[in-house]
Amino acid sequence: MKALITGATSGIGQSFAAKLAKRGWSLILTGRNEKRLKELQESLGGNIEIIAADLAKKEDVFKVYEFCKGKDVDMLINNAGYGLFGKFEDTDLDDEVNMINVNITALHILTKLFLRDFKKKDHGTILNVASAAGFMAGPLMAAYYGSKNYVLKLSVAIWEELRRDHSNVKITVLCPGPVDTNFNNRAGVSFSVKPITPDYAAEFALDKAFSGKLFAVPGLFVKLGTVAQRFVPQKMLSAIVYNIQSAKKTSDGKEKALK
Repeated sequence: MKALITGATSGIGQSFAAKLAKRGWSLILTGRNEKRLKELQESLGGNIEIIAADLAKKEDVFKVYEFCKGKDVDMLINNAGYGLFGKFEDTDLDDEVNMINVNITALHILTKLFLRDFKKKDHGTILNVASAAGFMAGPLMAAYYGSKNYVLKLSVAIWEELRRDHSNVKITVLCPGPVDTNFNNRAGVSFSVKPITPDYAAEFALDKAFSGKLFAVPGLFVKLGTVAQRFVPQKMLSAIVYNIQSAKKTSDGKEKALK
C-alpha cells in the first residue's frame, strides 16, 4: 500500500507519515522544506520517496501529481494548510491568496486528479484535513474558516457522488479542534482550550478512513460543539467566535499565534 501525504514535515502530516510507515506502508512525502523531508525519510526508514514542493504554486501541485503517476498510490492525504489571524481588512492580501492556494486550490486539484485515478481502478482513499472551523464562520480568521468550509463541503459532496455510484473509493474529512502544532505560530493565535496532540489526531483520522467513515471529529468537546452549532443562529455564532478569537491576544494588544 502506498500513500501521498502533503504537508508531511511537521504536525499532523508528520504523524500520518510515522503511523503509516509503522503499518508497513510505502510513502510519498511532500512539503516545502527539502532538508526536513530528507531527515524524515532517513528517520522513518522503509520505502519512502520525497518531493519538495510549494503547494501555493499551481505548477508545483501538478509536479507532485506527475511525480506520483504510475506509482499505484492507494491513499491521498491532503494535510497541507495554514491560517492567518486578524481583521479581514488588515490581513496581507498576498499572504491570504497564498493561503487560499494551499488550503483550497492545491487540495482541489489533487483531490480531483487522484479521484479520477481511484475511480478507474475502483479502489483508493482520500483523507482531507479540514477543521472544526469548517462548520462555522470565523471573524478574525475569516479566510481561513472560509477555506475549511470549502474543504468540508467539497468532501461531503464527493462522498455523496461516490455513494450514488456504488464506488469502492472512499473519502474522509478530518475536522479537529485545536491541535498542538506549529500552525499556531504561523497563524498568530493561542488556544483557549487544551489542544489534542498531532499523534492523536492522525490515529483517529486513519481509523475513521480505514473504516470508510465520512467524518473524523476527534474529541468529545469538539464533537458536541459541531452538533450544538447547528441550533445557534449564524449571527450569534459569529459573535461568539469573534469573542473567542479576540481573546487570543497578548496583554499589550499584539496578536499571538491558531488551528
